[in-house]
Amino acid sequence: MRPNSNPIYSGRGLTALQRMRLWYVALLLVGSVLVVRLFYLQVIKHDYYSKAALASQLKQYQIEPERGVIEAHNGDGLLPIVLNEKRYTLYADPKYVVDAEKSAVAIASVIGGSSGDYIKAIKTPDTRYVILAKKLTKQQKDKIDAARKAENEKLASKRGAVFAWKGIGTQETSVRTYPQGDLAAQVLGFVNDEGIGKYGIEQALNDQLKGTPGQLKAITDAAGVPLAANKDNVVKEPVAGKRIVLTINIAMQQQLEEILKKGLDSAKSKSGGAFIMDPNTGAILAMANYPTFNPGEFYKVDDPSVFTNGTVSAPLEVGSTMKPLTAAAALDLGVVSKNQSYYDPSHFKVDGFEITNIEEDGGAGTRTIADILQLSLNTGATWLLMQMGGGEINKQARDRWFDYMTNHYQFGKKTGIEQGYEAAGTIPDPNEGYGLNLQYANTSFGQGMTATPLQMGAALSSVINGGTYYKPHLVDGYADSKGSLQDAKPTIVRSNVVKRDVGQDIQEFMEYTFSKNHVLYGFPNFQGNYTIGGKTGTAQIANPSGGYFEDKFNGTFMGFVGGNAPQYVIVTRVDEPGIGGYAGSRAAAPIFSDLASMLINNFNITPKGQ
Repeated sequence: MRPNSNPIYSGRGLTALQRMRLWYVALLLVGSVLVVRLFYLQVIKHDYYSKAALASQLKQYQIEPERGVIEAHNGDGLLPIVLNEKRYTLYADPKYVVDAEKSAVAIASVIGGSSGDYIKAIKTPDTRYVILAKKLTKQQKDKIDAARKAENEKLASKRGAVFAWKGIGTQETSVRTYPQGDLAAQVLGFVNDEGIGKYGIEQALNDQLKGTPGQLKAITDAAGVPLAANKDNVVKEPVAGKRIVLTINIAMQQQLEEILKKGLDSAKSKSGGAFIMDPNTGAILAMANYPTFNPGEFYKVDDPSVFTNGTVSAPLEVGSTMKPLTAAAALDLGVVSKNQSYYDPSHFKVDGFEITNIEEDGGAGTRTIADILQLSLNTGATWLLMQMGGGEINKQARDRWFDYMTNHYQFGKKTGIEQGYEAAGTIPDPNEGYGLNLQYANTSFGQGMTATPLQMGAALSSVINGGTYYKPHLVDGYADSKGSLQDAKPTIVRSNVVKRDVGQDIQEFMEYTFSKNHVLYGFPNFQGNYTIGGKTGTAQIANPSGGYFEDKFNGTFMGFVGGNAPQYVIVTRVDEPGIGGYAGSRAAAPIFSDLASMLINNFNITPKGQ
């Protein structure tokens, strides 16, 4: 049988016409799918994809808030001592930078710096934001803008041109400035390049000062330049940090720093510190350390130890400045009386070791509590401790003295003053360890324990003000959201530190001590018209290998000045003076005397009876 000879039958399946019809249907189906898909993308999902496309150009940036201004008292008004200055950050979005080398060279030619460093930064992987330079001035920012504009005008008409400034932007920021230079440097601290407060007030109150960041949606332009300065793109406005007013009196601070530097030079000492506080509120009116630095140029400092506020951060064995506090504890406990006398043998043996006095003590004899302070008798302080134990150093004596040191005078605890890196000092456990009786005998005259000058001043204030321990503080007030100042009220840590009459007794003993030694202390014109009292401290410096150096001492002086009553408490510290004699009386006391004279002459101290 012959095959079918129908012309439309190919013998291989479908005819040509059938295949054409199948292709036509297939094309219709594909076209329909494309039309439906296009409709879906352009109409149904229009908003979604529009946002997605825009999102590729949107980048979230943090808008740094204005850091809070810091002010201090200046006469009857306030003066800013820490401000902010507008600067600019140069940054890049690596996605839009076409030629890192060309961009780096362009940047270096305008603002300087290493093009190699810029290249390395721009090529940072997996990021859309790299900082190229910080703290640029307005002049530098203007130069960048001018270079960008010139490039755009030159290359705008050239297809395929590589723009060096594509993806490079500037953002306004602020940096700390300290218009008073190095005044109160350690009290203030500084702000590092990351915007974090370090040391002093800047660190302690960083959270209050830094404010709350805002958010910015930065849209890039056609050249890929992030439009970070476009205010229309602000999503959330930043909230500025709090404005803070310090208790510091600028005039008093300036004079204290001058007197401290002069006194340290005279004592041939490389370092030391001093402060003045109000014993009736705990407010610090002036506080300084030497050597010092300029907070605005902290990056130039080679020795970071100069950043430390030693008056609050560097505890030391305080020496005989402890004796007024030992006497106050014994009087408050009622184990001795104000006018009591006793026989002082000029030496005691405790745990096999000899406790003796300085050569000028006059030897063995009948002494009073006033003599213990005026002659600075180590044996007298030891005798006071013995009375706390019923006549000997024992567990009762140690426990009682430990309670006064830690719970009444707050030693071994941070005061909570608004300063970074405050130290607590150390008080030995009264019932654990070896040679406890000797150790506690030493603490009665300020050895074998440590405290900061601030802790000593706060403890003395609590004794002579009638028995109230006020928290030492540097902040006088904060500005609220409307800018009005809210005063910070003094904080009472403890009442009844000692009885009021005990405080009056200690004040009289310290006045007697000063009157007997005022010439030695560098205050030759003392006539008794003012309330001035004080106590020296000369302490051997502990040897890290054990024991004490025989020829190294720190000198301290703790005292007060006022009219009918103490108005100011002053503590001075001199580290390792290079002059002969006792460090407390020869090095630290003259600084106290000069500060007391300065306060009498310049800061409204009315003579007694007026």
